Amino acid sequence: MVQILQDYLPWLLFGITVYMTLLAGSNHPKAWLLGLLNQALWLTWIIISEEWGFIPLTITLRIVTGK
Repeated sequence: MVQILQDYLPWLLFGITVYMTLLAGSNHPKAWLLGLLNQALWLTWIIISEEWGFIPLTITLRIVTGK
């Protein structure tokens, strides 16, 4: 199960991040909520894959989407 998440979760994260960015660009009211949920998924992937270099990205995006 962990290997499946490591293989496919980045693609899901990519899609959600692009979609959230498009929503934010058009000032959709749900964009920031989707962004916050997406950051929880990013953190999950970082922990599962042990890709610790993505922690600064997650913190930065959390700050940006939390406004």
